[in-house]
Amino acid sequence: MHLREKEGIEKKVLVVTGGLGFVGSALCLELVRRGAQQVRAFDLRPQSPWSDHLRNRGVVCIQGDVSKKQDVDKALDGADCVFHLASYGMSGKEMLQLGRVDEININGTCHVLDACLEHGVKRLVYVSTYNVVFGGKEIINGNESLPYFPMDDHADPYGRSKSIAEQLVLKSNGRPFKKKKGKLYTCAIRPAAIYGPGEERHLPRIMKLAKLGLLPFKIGGTNVKSDWVYVDNLVLALLLASMGLLDDIPGRGHPVAAGQPYFISDGSPVNSFEFIGPLLKSVDYALPKVSLAVPHALLLGKVFWVFYSFMYPWLSRRWLPQPLILPAEVYKVGVTHYFSFLKAKEELGYRPMVSPEEGMAATISYWKDRKRRTLDGPTIFPWLSVVIAMTMLFCAAYMPDIGPVTLFKALGLFFFRSIGALRVAFILAVAAHIGEGVYAWKLARKVDPANAKGWFWQTLVLGFFSLRYLLKRAKMYANVTRS
Repeated sequence: MHLREKEGIEKKVLVVTGGLGFVGSALCLELVRRGAQQVRAFDLRPQSPWSDHLRNRGVVCIQGDVSKKQDVDKALDGADCVFHLASYGMSGKEMLQLGRVDEININGTCHVLDACLEHGVKRLVYVSTYNVVFGGKEIINGNESLPYFPMDDHADPYGRSKSIAEQLVLKSNGRPFKKKKGKLYTCAIRPAAIYGPGEERHLPRIMKLAKLGLLPFKIGGTNVKSDWVYVDNLVLALLLASMGLLDDIPGRGHPVAAGQPYFISDGSPVNSFEFIGPLLKSVDYALPKVSLAVPHALLLGKVFWVFYSFMYPWLSRRWLPQPLILPAEVYKVGVTHYFSFLKAKEELGYRPMVSPEEGMAATISYWKDRKRRTLDGPTIFPWLSVVIAMTMLFCAAYMPDIGPVTLFKALGLFFFRSIGALRVAFILAVAAHIGEGVYAWKLARKVDPANAKGWFWQTLVLGFFSLRYLLKRAKMYANVTRS
C-alpha cells in the first residue's frame, strides 16, 4: 500500500483514547505533524508528562473515563477516525484488579464501538496485544492465522479481556451506522513489548527493581526470545492501519485492512534479559547472573498473586509496592514467542523505521539523563541493614528487657560491655547521621539542588551508604564544570 503520508489524516478530526499516555502522546504529535484538522487526546488523567507539550502543539485534551458512555460519546462526536489505545491491567498490581480490567478493556471498547456507530465514525484502529494468541506456549515466527488462546486458560484477566475486546472490534467491521449512510471499518494492531524514551510500564518497573537490588535472577534459558517494538515504529503502524481502512482510494475497492489483525514489532526477536542488559549497564545497575527455571518462577509468581489478591482493597495505594513477578509476566520473559509482521508489510506497507540499535540508544540516553536528574542511592539491603542495626542499638540501650530486646541487649553488651557505653554509641551514631545529613544537604544545594531535601533525608537515615552516591555525583559535577 503506497499512499501519501497525510492520506486520511490531513484536514480530519482524529481521536486517540489513552492519548496522554506514552504511545498515545507520540501518536497525537505525529497526527498534528501530518496536518490533522483536530487531534483529541481522550484520557482519564488530567495531566501526564506529555500533556503540556500536547496542548502547546494544539492537541485538544479531553478528560474522561472510557468506561462511561457519556464521556466517550462526547469525545467521539464529529470524529473521522478513532485510535483506541486506552486499556488497563497490563502489568503489576493492575493485573489483579479484575473488575476494573473488564470495565475498561471490554465495556470501554463496547462504548467506543457504540459511539462510532452513533456518530458515523468511519475508521477504528484498535490497539490489542500478543496475548490474544499467546498464553505460555511457545510460538516461533507466528502469524495472524493462529487461533485465539482459549479464554479459560489465560494466565491473567488482561489477556482475556483484550482478546474479547479485539474480537468485538473485528466482528463490528462493516456494521452500518445508526443514523446515516456508511459503514464502520475496523482493524486491530497487536504490538510487541513497547520501549522508548519515557515508556511508562515495563522499563520503569525493571529499573526500579534493579536499583533496589531486587532483580536477582533471569527467567528461562538464554535461547528464549520474544519481540520488542520501538514507539516510533508502533506509531507508524497505527497510521498505516488507519490508511488501510480508507474506502475512497481510487482503484481499491474494499479497505485492505478492514476486519484484519496485524502483528507489529521491530522484527528482531531477542532474549529479554539480553535486550535490557545494555540499558542496565549504562546506569550502573547489575544485570542478574542467576537463572531461574520457568516452573520455579511460576511458583514464585503464584505466591505473589495469592498475597496481592489478599491485598485487593489496597492495590491502588501507593504505599503497596509492585509485586516482584506474576505468572503472566513469567511467560512473557521465560517462554519463546515471536511473530512475523509480513502481513503488515504486504498489506499496510509497514517496515520498521527505527532499528533496535537506534531505539535502544535513544532509550539509554533518556535513562542516563533521568538518573542524573533524580535521587540516586543504594539497594534495599543497606536500607534494611542500617534501619535494623539502629533499631537494635536503640532497643538495647533504652528499652526494658521484653521479648527480643533481651537478645539485642545481650549482643550489645558483648561488644560494648556496659549499658552506658551502648547509649553513648547510639548517641554518637545518631549525631553522625545528622551531621552527614546536613553535609549532604549543603553539598546537594551546589551539585543537585532539585533533590537537596531528598539527599538530606536519605543520608540522615543511611549515613555514608547514601553520602557516597552524592560524593560521586559531586565529582561528576566538578568534572563537567572544569570542562
